[in-house]
Amino acid sequence: MKQHPYDHRWRERWDRKKAKRARRMGRDWEYRWRVRHRWHQRWHHQHKRFKHSLGARLIAIFILLACTSSVILWACMGSPYGLLWAVPALLLVTGFAFGMIRHMVWPLHALAIGAEAFRRGEFSHRVPVIHGDEIGDLAVRFNQMAADIQAMLDGKRALLLAISHELRSPLTRARLHAELVGEGESRDALLGELAQMRDLITALLESERLGSGHSALQLSDCDLAALAREQAQPGLELHVEPDLPVVQIDRLRVQLCLRNLVQNALRHNDAARGAVQLSLAREGSGVRLTVRDFGPGVPPESLPQLGQPFYRPDEARTRHGGGIGLGLCLCRLVAEAHGGRLELRNAEPGFEASVRFA
Repeated sequence: MKQHPYDHRWRERWDRKKAKRARRMGRDWEYRWRVRHRWHQRWHHQHKRFKHSLGARLIAIFILLACTSSVILWACMGSPYGLLWAVPALLLVTGFAFGMIRHMVWPLHALAIGAEAFRRGEFSHRVPVIHGDEIGDLAVRFNQMAADIQAMLDGKRALLLAISHELRSPLTRARLHAELVGEGESRDALLGELAQMRDLITALLESERLGSGHSALQLSDCDLAALAREQAQPGLELHVEPDLPVVQIDRLRVQLCLRNLVQNALRHNDAARGAVQLSLAREGSGVRLTVRDFGPGVPPESLPQLGQPFYRPDEARTRHGGGIGLGLCLCRLVAEAHGGRLELRNAEPGFEASVRFA
């Protein structure tokens, strides 16, 4: 059959319709893909928010627990022996929910341990980031806070060390010039003030060195009884148990601690009530050192602040009676550097300070 000469027009029209249908189908597929991708993104976004929200997960567990318990109770009502299996099932579901909740709130325990370490001044401690929720964000902020505080303290320590070292030279020259002044009350007062400044600088340097803890010590075997006998002076009574064990300590730092405790006790002691008591007693494998006076003691509200740098109770704020507020601080640092703790309490009457050396 002979083909009509205009049949190509119908073919072109058919091809145009076919191309138009293909373009429409392509646009429909692209539109469906975009919609599906958009819903996929929304689902991921909501899922991420759900995982980040501790409250949302707790609510989901409570809803799941309530629905599961309702289904179990509804199913057991139609069975004569429903209670025999419903009670264990409810206990099992409740235990499962409790385990999930405990797993979610377990990082709070790590935060509590970190807060306790920060309270002790251990800013090198880091809280583990267990979950990526609000508690995880809090742990990250805890660690950042610890790093910032540690950097601030390191800068403060470096500044104090630099200032203390720089002050030693002019202080030594001032003392030499003061000794050239003629004898008299002015000279004695000037030398006394310079000696107090020297003690302050020495205490500052020693406190900053002890801030690094055990690494600042030079440990060796030492007899604490011999160190205690070196402190013998009027107004002091020694009570030393026989056959005390030899302990590993830094002799110079413990001697400084012992001297500060004894001088602090003598400064506040009431001689009419009795002499200052210096005692050494065996405690386990170590030795406990105790210094007690019979003075007025310390107000109970001031006990937690004792041992802090430059802190002095109200009764000891006079220039000649209260010191500069670094004696007990140095004693605390020495005790902590040796792995112990300076214990302070009112003895009624008097005041008692003790340290255990292992």
